[in-house]
Amino acid sequence: MSSSPIEWKCVADKPAVMGRYMGLEVPGSLTQAMYVWIDGSGEGLRAKTKTLDTEPKCAEDCPVWNFDGSSTGQAEGCDSDIFLYPVSMFRDPFRGGRNKLVLCETYTHDKKPSESNRRKSCKVVMDKAKDDKPWFGIEQEYTLLGLDKHPFGWPKNGFPGPQGPYYCAVGADKILGRGVVEAHYRACLYAGVKISGTNAEVMPAQWEFQVGPCEGIAMGDQLWMARFLLHRVAEDFNLVVSFDPKPIPGDWNGAGAHCNFSTKKMREKGGIDVINAAIKKLSTTHQRHIQVYDPHQGKDNERRLTGLHETSTILEFSAGVANRNASVRIPRTVAEDGFGYLEDRRPSSNCDPYSVTEMLVRTTVLNE
Repeated sequence: MSSSPIEWKCVADKPAVMGRYMGLEVPGSLTQAMYVWIDGSGEGLRAKTKTLDTEPKCAEDCPVWNFDGSSTGQAEGCDSDIFLYPVSMFRDPFRGGRNKLVLCETYTHDKKPSESNRRKSCKVVMDKAKDDKPWFGIEQEYTLLGLDKHPFGWPKNGFPGPQGPYYCAVGADKILGRGVVEAHYRACLYAGVKISGTNAEVMPAQWEFQVGPCEGIAMGDQLWMARFLLHRVAEDFNLVVSFDPKPIPGDWNGAGAHCNFSTKKMREKGGIDVINAAIKKLSTTHQRHIQVYDPHQGKDNERRLTGLHETSTILEFSAGVANRNASVRIPRTVAEDGFGYLEDRRPSSNCDPYSVTEMLVRTTVLNE
């Protein structure tokens, strides 16, 4: 017997019913802290909630917790405890008030980072490069799906019209899912995520939001929380978020997570020379970067980086001014001003931002 998607929502999920309970007064200074972490897949997010006696002022005020790692692909059943170490805290836009969202690193019982904990090594690299003040901005593309995993709003037995009218469009015949986008944007602003913009993408039901500029380790923290918020908002619309880099085969754009990167010297007068030197370093380490720019060591990007649909080919490195078919793009304004940043267009939409930002700094700043 084949499984089918759950098509119903229980009555308690209706806003009018939930409102009765969410409006109840919470005694004293009790706080609900939702701990959020990356699971063993390196892509999925998990969460559970703990009651705290007082409102925490920072992540360090939240106690270390644990969970069953055998149920998240992070441990065996015979030794299943994985520990949650709070590292970054945000306001909770769903519960409101003094309640928090707490991003955590995952560790084994012997205090070693779990395999999917890429933040630990990224933090070491960012600390080494702190004097260079590495800044990042990531353009996160994603696709909205129905519970049947079909692109939201697409004909059930066919395809929408060809690409062209949908990018940054307006109108019910071109835009699919704007409600999710607007709710997510506001949730990010409330939470304290440094979201800097959003737009409809080239493929219908595909969108993008941008986070940044963020310095060092904050880029990964902010983007992972923004992804969590997007999944959680989509729940309320009975929709699913896909970060698949090529959700629909054929003549449709894929989805990336273009990473804008600069150092202090790049942002200063004459920084274009530093940018060009960084690009030269990136040209000699192309395959190393491809290996970490998606969670499956390049296999996801093989479907996306074809040289078509505004991508470079995965097989070779390229760079150019205002060239969206290149591995690395120098924005036109940067070339004219002589300073600024570069855009690495290779990371896939399901990349781990900790791995991407770490590799950029290792290659261009630390020369590792």
